[in-house]
Amino acid sequence: MAADAVATAEIRGALAGLRRATGLPVAFGGAVGPGAAQIRISELSGTATAALRSLVVTSGTGLGGRAVALGRACAVPDYSSSRRISHEYDAPVAAEGLRSVLAVPLVVGHRVRGVLYGALRTAQPLGDRALGGAVAAAREVERALAVRDEARGLLAALRPAVPGTGAGQEHVREAHAALRALAPRIADPELRAELLAACALLTAPAPQTRPALAPRELDVLTWVATGATNAAVADRLGLRPETVKGYLRAAMRKLGAHTRGEAVTAARRAGVLP
Repeated sequence: MAADAVATAEIRGALAGLRRATGLPVAFGGAVGPGAAQIRISELSGTATAALRSLVVTSGTGLGGRAVALGRACAVPDYSSSRRISHEYDAPVAAEGLRSVLAVPLVVGHRVRGVLYGALRTAQPLGDRALGGAVAAAREVERALAVRDEARGLLAALRPAVPGTGAGQEHVREAHAALRALAPRIADPELRAELLAACALLTAPAPQTRPALAPRELDVLTWVATGATNAAVADRLGLRPETVKGYLRAAMRKLGAHTRGEAVTAARRAGVLP
């Protein structure tokens, strides 16, 4: 079963944080195969054996499969004796010595992308710290996957685009603004660089001299060019309105502009905006 490579990478990076947040000594997880209702456990942290590695869990079975089927976090105080789950995977769980286990599904866009697990080697109810920490770790992974999906979608939509005029050009400008706003949220340096490179391709060829706008000045000006107010720009970029005004004033000064409209026009002539 070919697993979701992007989800697998995010799960791998989340396990150490899950252990810190929950206080649980063992964490593991896996991604869903494309078009399949199965999870392949591939990432382990704090385990003593390889018993769980490559275990394939079907939706509705075991604890992880139950979490997938219900779309919410599930936990059992003693895995082997629990009557709330089926027991297809008792052997590998016992081989690892796990007793109290929780599972949280990773749901992005109404689709399960994987499962995070945390576990103790003793049988006892898991408290609010463990459950809350595991859910918080899952939400972080979901947000990262959603941002990656958005970035990939924008890049895929823009690859055939060629800057032009009229409605098509407005679409390019809106996409350029969205890419500029999304880039700082991308943790993956390669994907972030790809996004910024796509931004550069959407602008006109650079003249020999162009204004040296700071990244945030360009971000603000990009959204101003779409007609957004300072308040809307602040909300989109996660800044204060006063900070947006400061960046806009600095950009206007560098462009030799006296109004927002003049700044946008000057930036387009200079090749820093599409």
